[in-house]
Amino acid sequence: VVAPSITDAAKAVLAEKKSLRVLTFDMALLNNNPIAQADARSILGGWIVQHRDEVREARSVWGESAAIPDLRVVTKRAPRPEEWTALQFAWCVCAHVKSNAVIFTRGDRTVAIGAGQMSRIDAVKVATLKAPTSLTGTVAASDAFFPFRDGLDALATAGATAVVQPGGSVRDAEVISAADEHGLAMVFTGRRHFRH
Repeated sequence: VVAPSITDAAKAVLAEKKSLRVLTFDMALLNNNPIAQADARSILGGWIVQHRDEVREARSVWGESAAIPDLRVVTKRAPRPEEWTALQFAWCVCAHVKSNAVIFTRGDRTVAIGAGQMSRIDAVKVATLKAPTSLTGTVAASDAFFPFRDGLDALATAGATAVVQPGGSVRDAEVISAADEHGLAMVFTGRRHFRH
């Protein structure tokens, strides 16, 4: 058992277990340790270590701070206030879903998730198939950029009114044009939430 602290009562119960080891640790040391902020995974013949995606932008209101310095509206239409709130929520949820991921939200509720797909368009299709209700009036988040406009066309067809994504595709202009054609608001974050 590993825990930040253990009460005397818990120690007494745990002491009865002969093959149990109890360890405590200082959370402050863990929070300030760069190694604790890394994500390590085994690969054939070694390890891959990368910075953990901590979704820090969840702690502040978009547009009122530098939570995401590269956050920018790229379409003719900017998100309405209620869309901003839903986009931020969708972006935070998206960080915890296996890539390729597309999330549909309404307000602060997840409506549909398309996760672990080989392409963005497939993630949108899975989300629309799994949606328990209509996706009309939802907003969407994608954990990585849309490489082609087809994914964005599918979002619009499903009923999304705004989308947040990292941007960074060589076809960003084509995707932005598609969003404008559909009347969608689109926001680029400049960073992705890619989880495998």
